[in-house]
Amino acid sequence: MEPLDNPVWHALTGPQATVAEGTDRARRYRSEYSVFAAVPDDPDQAAWDELRALVGDDGHALLVPELSPPADWERLGSFAVHQMVCARPVRVTAVARVVALDVDDVADMAELVALAQPGPWAERTHELGDFFGVRDDDGGLVAMAGQRMHLADAVEISAVACHPDARGKGFAAAVIGATVDAITERHKVPMLHVRHDNDAAIRVYERLGFVIRTTFDVGMYHARVPSVP
Repeated sequence: MEPLDNPVWHALTGPQATVAEGTDRARRYRSEYSVFAAVPDDPDQAAWDELRALVGDDGHALLVPELSPPADWERLGSFAVHQMVCARPVRVTAVARVVALDVDDVADMAELVALAQPGPWAERTHELGDFFGVRDDDGGLVAMAGQRMHLADAVEISAVACHPDARGKGFAAAVIGATVDAITERHKVPMLHVRHDNDAAIRVYERLGFVIRTTFDVGMYHARVPSVP
């Protein structure tokens, strides 16, 4: 399998090992950064056992891609995502001034995420990479995008959010474009994950040069409480 087929694992055992916890068979982002966990390709029972030790008995793990768990785990649910990559970025006409976001913008970023619901966000998610935003004339943050998973040769674009009142103005494309530039300047391939039925977002990504590499399921798993003999 290629690293992009198991992106969380290759991030947490590679460039993002410093924000991970776990072992050589099971890892997850520390909770203040993200919610994702990972095991190696084709995990054996030992990997699932170490994942249990990591999340605790009766704990949960969000894994990409979806796997077939052993009997002492159960899959609670899953949803399909497209993994898209951008090998040849398409330049778009600037429609707004894009600014780099930093620690002073964290409260505004969290507020926009809570409103737009682009996906998981934690206390220190903003530290996982460069983030960019667009502010309106009153200074309010109306669009943002940033980086989450870092692999050896690719970086994931995440937290793409746009205020409902600012949609359709090209702001999302502007912040995505800035994030793509930041990634390609480091000679990495921009990639992202989007729900398979989010047609509006997929159209934006395609206009910016992204293509669907593969489609897989994200699964939520529950470690069953061991039975008492």
